[in-house]
Amino acid sequence: MPKINKLGVIGSPIDHSLSPFIHSRFARQANLNLDYRPYKVEPDEIDIFLKDFFADKNAIGLNVTLPLKKHAFKRCSSSSEEVGFIEAANTLIKKNRLLYGETTDSRGFISDLDEKNIELCSKEVLIIGAGDAAESILWGITKQKPKQLFITNRTVEKAERLAKKYSQFVNINVVSEGNNINADVIINSSSAGITGKFKEPKIRNLNDSTIAYDLNYSINETPFCKWAESFTQNTFDGTGMLVHQAAKSFKHWFDYEPDVRNVLNEIEQFRNE
Repeated sequence: MPKINKLGVIGSPIDHSLSPFIHSRFARQANLNLDYRPYKVEPDEIDIFLKDFFADKNAIGLNVTLPLKKHAFKRCSSSSEEVGFIEAANTLIKKNRLLYGETTDSRGFISDLDEKNIELCSKEVLIIGAGDAAESILWGITKQKPKQLFITNRTVEKAERLAKKYSQFVNINVVSEGNNINADVIINSSSAGITGKFKEPKIRNLNDSTIAYDLNYSINETPFCKWAESFTQNTFDGTGMLVHQAAKSFKHWFDYEPDVRNVLNEIEQFRNE
């Protein structure tokens, strides 16, 4: 009987996750048998869960989503340079009975930008939000060498801490919600982009060449994307990033990088039904 590779995604909430669907499609491409499930795990449950999950000899790894990425990092025996810097992991890999931490968020984000022909080099970029979602892509953004990076957040101190941490890599400034700035690319990392409580940023010279990217994804249009469509057609949600980062996790587990195009097409067809 072919081996069944045990995988999953942990977080809370988790019911909305598209990861099981995505990885089932990747498994078909790679001709692999996967048992990939979503697991609702709270921060105070992660130790027991990881012990039980990886006690199974068929357990290969896990994806990790909010609010567990920093907790997962602390349970890793070793990790990549990026994971060590951001102190958060979205991919766990079992190696010689120990856990290795990886993160594929920023590379998935940049891969999606590349596919959409969006360049950050020499651009003025605004990030809305200063939480874990923002930091998950900052490492990748700094490697693209933007001209100027702005961060705005309701809690200014939180944005300032993040700016200080990444100032060694890029020209970065914290701006208040009411501060008028220029931005070629606007990235929403705040959960307000999905809850309907999105507050419009004050940006000068918004036009049809402005790029608006929401890290959130939804079957329906996000409030951020709906706002951005009032001035540009270059609006995107986080579905592409989600599929690209999943493909990179799959590559870490099986040394096989799946084609994301068919999966993205399936998701788009589902949305249009």
